[in-house]
Amino acid sequence: MSVGLLTAAALCGGLVGTAAPTVARRFTTDRFATARWTVGWALVGAVVFAGLAAALGPDPALPAYLLVAACGVVLAVVDLACLRLPDALVGAAALGGGAGLGAAALAAGTPGRLAVALAGAALSFALYVLLALLPGARLGFGDVKLAAALGLPLGWLGWPTLGYGLLLPHLLNGVLVLALLAARRVRRDTALPFGPALLAGAWLAVLLA
Repeated sequence: MSVGLLTAAALCGGLVGTAAPTVARRFTTDRFATARWTVGWALVGAVVFAGLAAALGPDPALPAYLLVAACGVVLAVVDLACLRLPDALVGAAALGGGAGLGAAALAAGTPGRLAVALAGAALSFALYVLLALLPGARLGFGDVKLAAALGLPLGWLGWPTLGYGLLLPHLLNGVLVLALLAARRVRRDTALPFGPALLAGAWLAVLLA
């Protein structure tokens, strides 16, 4: 793995994380919430980008994953601030990721791989629609749309990676909820954002690919 690639990815991610709260303010009126932890978001962006670069290397698909990650960092800020996943940001992740993967498929001469990626997005969408419709489910349709957008890059890496990407968010969210309940920071009926767990689970799935 090229140290230069990792360094460049980390720097780009840090810049994305630094800018994320400012961009997030366009989608929420809670300016205080989006202004907090700017340095923390810069670190998150650097770690996310460097992790993707380490996992994928100089793959033609790497720019697509970094674009989705950039949208994901902003989505996490917004969701934590106001429990929303704006369609504009989710759409940018889906369209940008799809275009990037399409270009990578053409460059590598593997159009079939793009078909698997699209199937992954469709499967993710269908499964999350079913979960959102279950009695007592706390998933919103913003979560459903984000799951579909993330299913595209996860499907590109194969069915096992897609499976991890579908499972890990629920494990992460479950652990977090239990910890918050034990610390008496939330109650059983407290609304919590699920978008960050979706994004973190997808990122970990890529690292495990």
